[in-house]
Formats: sequence, structure tokens, C-alpha cells
Amino acid sequence: MDGKLKILDWAQSDRPREKLQEKGKSALTDAELIAILLGSGSRKQSAVDLAKEILLSIDNDLNNLAKLTLPELEKFNGIGEAKAIAIVSALELGRRRKQVSPNQRLQIKNSQTIYDLMIPELLDQPTEQFWIINLNRSNTLISKKLVSLGGISGTLVDPKVVFKIALENFASSIILVHNHPSGNLKASRSDIRITERIKDAGKLLEISVIDHIIFTDQGYFSFSDEGLL
Repeated sequence: MDGKLKILDWAQSDRPREKLQEKGKSALTDAELIAILLGSGSRKQSAVDLAKEILLSIDNDLNNLAKLTLPELEKFNGIGEAKAIAIVSALELGRRRKQVSPNQRLQIKNSQTIYDLMIPELLDQPTEQFWIINLNRSNTLISKKLVSLGGISGTLVDPKVVFKIALENFASSIILVHNHPSGNLKASRSDIRITERIKDAGKLLEISVIDHIIFTDQGYFSFSDEGLL
């Protein structure tokens, strides 16, 4: 025994993977993040100690780490080809991310914006689908997610599934969207009933339902525009 603690001997909250899960990625040091990529160290070093050795050799400068080649990384005891490739790949992704400008997210301003957003998903669909659009506090699009698929005349929607998706996407508000393959632009009793159920459930979770769009190939019906929300 060399007296060194292995990562498995550490307190659970200090282990890199567990620390990331409990406290978030920003709580980890550079060495701990690299250790997660490494997965394991050597017989004499934990993955974190090996990561610290690598960082020390490049003056703790991640820009210098990105310049290391596979053979240079493999010179460290405990790093083989697979670990070296993992490090190089992760840093290359970071480099490419810097080259891409974040896409300007769509802000939902009216029902026409919603309809246009859903055209790629629902135009010419032969069966009913139910979607939710997740928005942040400024009504800016976070994501659009399919909730359920149905038949020609209807689809079942579980409010629990709707809000599970909304919570997973950190939505402040949501928009409900489903299509009528028949082209009927009227809201059915079941459409109105499920809208009310989801709206009421959203109040408890402080996630507002700001519209429900019935989509057809020829146009749409907005619950908000018609004063039904």
C-alpha cells in the first residue's frame, strides 16, 4: 500500500461524478472534469491526481492542453490511446463550439408564429399528434416536444406527461398544439376539456398555458385568440 486514497475511498460528495450530479458541473475543478474523461488513473494515482499531473505539465492552461497530441498525452503513465482520444475529442468539441454563434431563439409573439413553427411537424400528417411548446419567461422558445400520437380521429393526452416534459425543459409557460387531419377548425368538447385540465394543473406548478392551437393544413384555431383561455 502506498497510502494514497483511491477515488472510491473518498467521501461520496467529493467524487467527481457524484459531485457533478449533486452540485452541478460548475462546482468541479478542471482536474475533476478531466478525471471524469479519464475514468480511471494508474496503480499509483487516482484519476484526479493524474489529471492534476497533466495540468501541471501545461501550466494549468487548458489552451495548452488542447494543443497536446495523442502521443504526447500517452506519455503520461495511466493514459492509453482510448483516454487520450477522449481528451482530444472533448477539447475539439469545445473548440468547435466557440466557432458557432448561438442560434437566435424564436420569440412567440402571436398565434401565427406558433402555427408557422409547427408546420414542419404537422403539415400533411394523416393522424392526430399532440405537442407542447416550452417557453421561458420572455416567451422565447426552449423546445417543442411530441407528447402523444393518436389515430385519425383523436389522441389521448395525460397532463402528467405534459408537465413532466415541461419541468424537464425548465419551462415557465407552455403552448399546447394538436392537429385535426380532417381539417375541422372547431374545438371539440374533449379539446376544451383537456385544455382546462392542463391549465388547472399548470396553476399548481406555476407553469401557465398561454395558448392551445388546433392545427390543420388550411389554417388554425387559437384558444387564446378566441378567448377560451
